[in-house]
Order: sequence, then C-alpha cells, then structure tokens
Amino acid sequence: MAINVSFPETTSKEKLDGRLLLMLSNKEGDEPRFQINAGLGTQIIFGMNVEGMGADEVQTFDTTVFGFPYSSLADVPPGEYQVQALLHKYETFNLSTGHTVKLPMDKGEGQQWNKSPGNLYSKPFTVTITEDGTTDINVVMDQVIPAIEEPEDTEWVKHIKVKSEKLSEFWGRDMYLGAHVLLPKGFKEHPEAKYPLMIFHGHFPRDFGGFRTTPPDPDMEPEYSDRFGVAGYNIVQEQEAYDFYKRWNEPDFPRFLIIEIQHPTPYYDDSYAVNSASQGPYGDAITYELIPHIERTFRGIGEGWSRFLYGGSTGGWEALAVQVKYPREYNGCFAACPDPIDFRAYCLTDIYQYKNAYFYESDHKPLEVPGHRDYLGHVRITVKEYNHLELVLGDKSRSGQQWDIWEATYSPQAEDGYPLRLWDKMTGDIDHKVAEYWKENYDLRHILERDWGKLGKDLKGKIHIYCGDMDNYYLNNAVYLMEDFLERTTDPYYEGEVLYGDRAEHCWNGDPEQPNHISRLRYNSMYVPKIMKRIAESAPKGADLSSWRYK
Repeated sequence: MAINVSFPETTSKEKLDGRLLLMLSNKEGDEPRFQINAGLGTQIIFGMNVEGMGADEVQTFDTTVFGFPYSSLADVPPGEYQVQALLHKYETFNLSTGHTVKLPMDKGEGQQWNKSPGNLYSKPFTVTITEDGTTDINVVMDQVIPAIEEPEDTEWVKHIKVKSEKLSEFWGRDMYLGAHVLLPKGFKEHPEAKYPLMIFHGHFPRDFGGFRTTPPDPDMEPEYSDRFGVAGYNIVQEQEAYDFYKRWNEPDFPRFLIIEIQHPTPYYDDSYAVNSASQGPYGDAITYELIPHIERTFRGIGEGWSRFLYGGSTGGWEALAVQVKYPREYNGCFAACPDPIDFRAYCLTDIYQYKNAYFYESDHKPLEVPGHRDYLGHVRITVKEYNHLELVLGDKSRSGQQWDIWEATYSPQAEDGYPLRLWDKMTGDIDHKVAEYWKENYDLRHILERDWGKLGKDLKGKIHIYCGDMDNYYLNNAVYLMEDFLERTTDPYYEGEVLYGDRAEHCWNGDPEQPNHISRLRYNSMYVPKIMKRIAESAPKGADLSSWRYK
C-alpha cells in the first residue's frame, strides 16, 4: 500500500524543508487536518521529514512510515476515507551556539501546524482502501494557507511588537516579542497617572481576550461546549467579556495595565517565559526588554512591587516560574492548574525514579500510564499515545505539542542543536542524566527547597497556587508535593496560599463559588482584591499609591 504526495510549481518554485503529513478521515465535518488529536475521536495521520523537496517531486507514504493511531498504513481498516496532505515548512536557523537547526517559524498563528500561513496542503478527496490496500493514489498539495491579518488597535486595546536583541542574537535572525495591552479607564484624561502592571500568562493570544464593549449579539446561534457540558457557551463567553468591561469601568475598580504576551517560538505557541538552552533567553528578554518597553510606552510604574503575574496551565507554570526566577522583579504570582511544578509528579511519572514513562513497572503485566482523565476518573488517552502522535507530527521535539515543548524548554542541547530527549519517544525509556538537568534548572519545588535560604525573603507572601483535585492531566499531584514543602518553610514562612477545587478539572483557578467554565473567564478581575492587599502591605515607602486610584 502506498500514497504519493507532491506539489506543483504554481504552489512553490522553491525547494522546501519540513514535515510532510498525510491524513485519512472517515468522519464527516471538518477537513482531516482539523480532526487530528490524541483523543478517542482522532482520525489518522502519518509523517515524514523532507529536505529540499521540489515542485513535482513525489514523496511516497508506504507501510514503513510511522503513523498514529495506526503505526503503519498496512493497519488502516478497509473503507472509504477523505485523504489530505500538508507540508509544515521548516526554516534554517544558525544559532549563536554554533548549531544549525531546521524548525517551523511562527507566522502569527501561534505554532499551529494545520493553520500556519505558508504551509502547503491539498483539498480533501475520497479514496477507498480495500482488504488488499490501495495503489495509485496521488495527492497534490496545490493550496497555500494565507497570511493572518494583525489585530487593529482600539480605544481600549493596543498592540505592540518589539525586536528583542537578546533573542535575535541567539537565533541568528531578527526575533520579536509582542503584547496586547488593555488600557485603564481614564488613561488619556489622567496623564499624571502611572500604573501597576498585571501580566496574564498563557498560550498564544490572537488578541486581548475576555474584553468586549458591547453585549452579546442577540442573533448569535448558541453553541454547545462538550468540554463543560454547557449549552450556549459562546454566548456565556461574550457576556462574561462584556461584564468585565463594565467592571473595568466601575468607579472603585483599580486602574492598572493588563498585558497578554505573544512569545511563540519555533518549538511552541509560547516560550514558557524562561531562559533555556534550545529556545534562548526568553525569560530575560521578556523581563528586561519587553516589560520595561511596555511600562515606558504606557506609563507603567516600572518597579518590581507594582508587577503581578497570573495564568492557568502553561500560564500557571509560567507565572510561578517567572516569580521564582526573578523574585525581585515581580510582587506576586497567582498560578492556576500549573504544568508540573515538581518532576517527581511529572503528571503521573517520577522522572527521577521510574525507568519508563509509558508503562508501570511489572514483570508480567504491561499497563500503560494514563495521560488524561475526566472528573470521574475515566481515561481516554495515555502518555504513550500523546507522545506517539507528537512523534508523527515532528521528530527532534518539533511537533509543536505539549510534551515536546517541555523538552525544548527544560532539556540541554544535544550535539545536533536540538533538545536532548528526556525519554525515548518510541519506547518511553527515561534518560536520568537529562532528568537531573531538569531537576537542577526547572523543577520549581526542588529549586525553592534548595535555595530557600536566599530566595525566601524575596518570595514571602508572593506564591499563590490553585488546582482542581481532579485535574485532567493529574497536575494536582505536583501541587500536593509543592504544598508539603511550602508549609514546612521557616525563616521565613512562605505566607502564601495553596487551594484545591473539589472534583474540579483542569483550569480551576481558586474560585469556590463559581463553576470552572465561569471562573476561567474571570482571571483579569478575580485576583484584584488579593493584589490590592499585597500592594498595601508591601509597597516601599514613598511609592505611588494614589495617581492610579482615580474614580
């Protein structure tokens, strides 16, 4: 069985590098490229690297090419399928480390392989796979994903993009950081005011989210949320965004700046906001280049006591990690459902003690490690399945997905310039030398315990962590271990808080009164009372506590 893929000169006259993907779907609805995931509803995908692929050059997917959820085309059941191919283009980077690597450059989409502008793809068409397989299927990628328009400034939201000298030096080309800035009420009318800065960390934001100056469209068709089991969730989201706009304008609401950062890397939709061997000095670039630029441009106070961090999931890890890595540059973090903050609970794997990440240790009973559950404990994805899908999407940590970005952030560089694998992507066997590097550099609980003697005085009162006790990715396990340490701290005691949501799934962020699908829409206002209390208790003598408190 074999399927041939090519592209015509009308699509590209250049020779292209990248990851060539072949998809098959027997499910109606979206194109196959939008039906690939690690869940029960996934469709079929195969992947291979191509270098210097030219127009009309044929690349053949045969039974030796690795795929997901079937490892070989030979395993695909007979039937009718929609077939589609896509080339996720790579560019060449000459790093300051002396390495040359080929990676997908973000094009404004937030590292989404199936949406990235410039990628080539084919229109889906129907093929029949018989008991004997199929032959003479030719897929031609004659389409190109168009460029994405930049969001426009409004009265309330401004968009900035700055060249980072630090990142440009590392990557060997111009690299930029961006941000969406929400201005406070009265920004123009109060030129004397300087403002505290709230940094909302998270995945790549196309624009500033959760802020809307008009009520929901009354003619909007309600959409059902499978994740939350809520009818008309699109209407709920717009209503919450409008409600926040109204709160933002209330006379007693504090006036401050809120930013959402755009910092996609060639490995993921954001950098994890810390310095790393394979991604470069994103932590320093954000803290010492982007943040000061925003404060100069929009009259931020520009001092550590006036900056606060919050976010959930990836953003939760970032909020805590940035606070730990730059303890004096920020005055508090509110980390919700953070990615693993103790690698003894790297989801369900202890990377220091376990030999394998995919299977529990047993002489006679192979049992796969779960990767995702619902609040009742039902498992639909395993760690092995997540990782094998990533391996199809891209080798050398280039899938743009979750497990690979953890490697791209936490691992040392290999001799070829790509991140060293924490474990063998096919087998799950763990490399404990890499694990030790992770421990000393990015295991936040270990770093805090190791360095509390020098960090404690600068982190007192700044650490706040929230997590559902039925987090879909088992992230609460690492939070338990972090809490055990924090509660043992002395000289000083950490004086923060760790809270859990009963039966709450991923992205529970500390509100015991509202369901998860509501509280996750209120990040920009729910921590304000705690932030104001922190400012009152910790601002240095003579600090500006009044210019930004106008009605």
